Amino acid sequence: MIQFPVPGIDRKAGMKCYCTSFSGVRGSIKRKANQFRVSEIIDGSVFSDLVPVQDKLHRYPLYILEKSNIDSYHAVWQIKKKFGIELKVIGLKDAKANTKQYATTEQPKSAPREIRTDGLLLDLCGFIRKPLRKASLLGNEFTIIINDTLPLDVSIFEPEIKNIANFYGLQRFGSERSVTHLVGKQILRRNFRNAVELLLCYTTEHDSKMSREIREKCRDPHNYPWLLKHLPRGMDIEYQLMSAIAKGKDAIFTLRSIPINMRRLFVQAYQAYLFNLCLSKAVVNEENLLKGKKGDLCFETAGPLIFGKIRKFDPVCDSDFNAVPAIRLAGYSFQGGEGRFEMITKDTMNEECVTSRDFYIKEMQELSSQGGFRQAPLCSMDFSFIKGTGLTLSFKLPKGSYATTLLRELMKPVDPISSGF
Repeated sequence: MIQFPVPGIDRKAGMKCYCTSFSGVRGSIKRKANQFRVSEIIDGSVFSDLVPVQDKLHRYPLYILEKSNIDSYHAVWQIKKKFGIELKVIGLKDAKANTKQYATTEQPKSAPREIRTDGLLLDLCGFIRKPLRKASLLGNEFTIIINDTLPLDVSIFEPEIKNIANFYGLQRFGSERSVTHLVGKQILRRNFRNAVELLLCYTTEHDSKMSREIREKCRDPHNYPWLLKHLPRGMDIEYQLMSAIAKGKDAIFTLRSIPINMRRLFVQAYQAYLFNLCLSKAVVNEENLLKGKKGDLCFETAGPLIFGKIRKFDPVCDSDFNAVPAIRLAGYSFQGGEGRFEMITKDTMNEECVTSRDFYIKEMQELSSQGGFRQAPLCSMDFSFIKGTGLTLSFKLPKGSYATTLLRELMKPVDPISSGF
């Protein structure tokens, strides 16, 4: 396979190679939010038990949350702050997109039929017996416009889609400010003060002049009274951290000033970084990501977008076994087995000087992570494209997979950040 230069920011996120030989259409995405549309695909059984009027059995409201230019975390936070409703969403969606996702609340008595604010629409679908579970989410459907592409034949790219590795995208690491996995590693090392300092002060070449100036001021706590009055909108995490430090709190208390779902993202981002490193090595070593080998762990697939039980692959007994190779994520339950990917992950952890025990964090037990499994190939479905004013793509992905992982293979951007990643 032809190997193309990989941008530095991708390499910092553990994506050190490409999986396709397509030379790339270049171009840019997300110039407008409506050029990147995402809709959740959830289990049909959720709708089979949906009723229009609340009763004793169907107590929980089911909403569609439509949003634009705001991420899921801030959308939920805004609704709670303005309307007192604590929503639970089962997927996290990016800010730079038009998204549709499902939400429930365990405060059914105060559930309104509709909420509208700038960039948000919360619309009641009906009522269900139980709150939504993560298992209800199957995947996401994308419609994306790429602007200013090179005049290449995209149909040449289509047969290679199946070979794309299931990398975590740049969003998982903070996009242009790829810091979340660095914070996670410091937490695993119990360097909690360093973790706080990274969140406040870390900069990259993509930071604006104003951002660099603010983060430089963050190095000196004497500046915090002024900063707390003048922080720009969007730096709410920094505000919480500085407020705690200004009150004389220690590093662990300071980190805990960040909401739990955000805190957990730091350790999870470091797990994602290790996963990306493992996949990169597998691709460079020309390992087959589509078929299991003896000793590999694999998902049983129960249908499109549905990954079932994990089992070991046996080439003799499982010749007709519909399996997708699985990679075990680093965590406190990780044990290096005989499978290809487990051996690579174990070597990667050794290189990073981390052990499975590091993921059990006594000082902040709520951030401990057991691990888990993730499919090795991207497993994209129903890919199609239309050439017009821009190149319009449509496709579906399993939950947890990133559209930008497919897009980086199709576009091969020289500078992912300026290209909209």
